[in-house]
Amino acid sequence: MIEFHAEIRLVHIWSVILSGSLFFLRGAALLAGEGGAAARLAMSTPVKLTSYTIDTVLLTAALMLMTVVQQYPFIDAWLTVKVVLLFVYVGIGIAAFRFARTRAERAGLWAAALLVFLYIVSVARAHDPLGIFAG
Repeated sequence: MIEFHAEIRLVHIWSVILSGSLFFLRGAALLAGEGGAAARLAMSTPVKLTSYTIDTVLLTAALMLMTVVQQYPFIDAWLTVKVVLLFVYVGIGIAAFRFARTRAERAGLWAAALLVFLYIVSVARAHDPLGIFAG
């Protein structure tokens, strides 16, 4: 399966870009048009299903890459950080989209989730748990 490493990695990278972009756009639509058409579209079933599909492809590609390169969470520190932060990102994202009571709370949680997402990307690019802060 190593012969497909480049293709799997490309699918993974594009899935990350699509997932992060969709999360950004959904949050921006919710904040810009609370109660309006944009907010309804951001939370519509087709948009949610698109998000789930992209994230499923992303996770599948991640698991395939993990197997191909034989690096594993809880063995390789940078992957451990990515997995732990993935749960943090998802939790904050859910709180932003489902449980935030005020616009300010939604905006803060959305921004925090985006920062966690960007840090995960920096850890992945650096292959170092410190990500952007690696020496």
